[in-house]
Amino acid sequence: MNRLLENRWFVLAVLFLARVTMAFQFQSVAALSPAYMARFDVALADIGLLIGLYLAPGLAIALPGGAIGRRYGDRQVIAFGMALMLAGAIAMVLAQTWEGQMLGRLLAGTGGVLLNVLMSKVVTDYFAGREIAMAMGVFVNSWPVGIAAALLFLPLVGAPGDPGIAQMLVVFTTLAGLVLFLLGTRAAAPSREDQSEGAKLRGAALAAVILAGAIWSLYNGALAMVFGFGPAMLVEQGWALTDASAATSIVLWLVAVSVPLGGILADRLGRRDAVIVLGCVVFGICLCIAPGSGNVVAIFVLTGLFAGLPAGPIMSLPAMVLHPGNRALGMGVFFTLFYVGVVFAPILGGAIADVAGTSRMAFDFGAALLALCCGMLLAFNRIAGFAQRR
Repeated sequence: MNRLLENRWFVLAVLFLARVTMAFQFQSVAALSPAYMARFDVALADIGLLIGLYLAPGLAIALPGGAIGRRYGDRQVIAFGMALMLAGAIAMVLAQTWEGQMLGRLLAGTGGVLLNVLMSKVVTDYFAGREIAMAMGVFVNSWPVGIAAALLFLPLVGAPGDPGIAQMLVVFTTLAGLVLFLLGTRAAAPSREDQSEGAKLRGAALAAVILAGAIWSLYNGALAMVFGFGPAMLVEQGWALTDASAATSIVLWLVAVSVPLGGILADRLGRRDAVIVLGCVVFGICLCIAPGSGNVVAIFVLTGLFAGLPAGPIMSLPAMVLHPGNRALGMGVFFTLFYVGVVFAPILGGAIADVAGTSRMAFDFGAALLALCCGMLLAFNRIAGFAQRR
């Protein structure tokens, strides 16, 4: 059993399944939104706020989360984060008021931040210098898998007007994820490099991590334009809402395929930057032409096949400049910028669409974000090369 716990692919599988429960919990509100609206007599704007509250703690917790992990141990802090997720899920089952739902959501989201930052750091620890893009592609894919599972199962379990029954499934899956993580991993003792290097992160290495985090933030902001405004864009063209949502979900399902494929291609071909640029360019072109296309479904299929390719390679960028002593802090910086993007990009995209009077402008905004990704990748490579020579 000890040899199994030391196998990096086994550990990756455990982390993947545990993180699926986080995505499942995140999507639970959106999947059960009609039941929440009926139970608590709230509007869509309130549902949007409740959804966003899960990610909001990342703006404040992601950076210190890395330092906390280094101080108390990655495994212990991840387990604590999953315990917070479990407590938040239980609170949402028991809460009889909307304010109680919000508090439970914030509690769960805080735990999710700790999980996200430190699990990414653990994957980097195991795979730095070997199959890192492939491993990150597999790890990142836990997010769309969990979201898709929530969309599939929670509406079937939920009762009309009562989200509490379906939220019990969230409680059980989160508990199962925590137990799996505790049984499937073990704490690692800090290395001498951890102790001697401390948590120093500065100069070119810090600048490179900031650029890597900005690239990841912008990339995810572009993805948010599809999932956030795709249905609205199609409704403007005369689609029924159910058909528009189903068509947009095609992107999600195919991204679940293209994300690990991008990591495999980057590692096997040794062309990480080419995979990132190819994915971003084709993704951006699809965003520009989808609103005016006569065959949106075909464009969405192409979008899904290419949009996921950059994810694993982008997630592997911090490993180029971080060492074990500053990896926790570095991933905290990386994910702080990620949370800035996922929280504020939809807000800015919506504002642009409102001013323009059409949701298609959100797609153009997403394409602009992807163009910035490519420019920042050039800057990252220059600065990372300097940091590696020091």
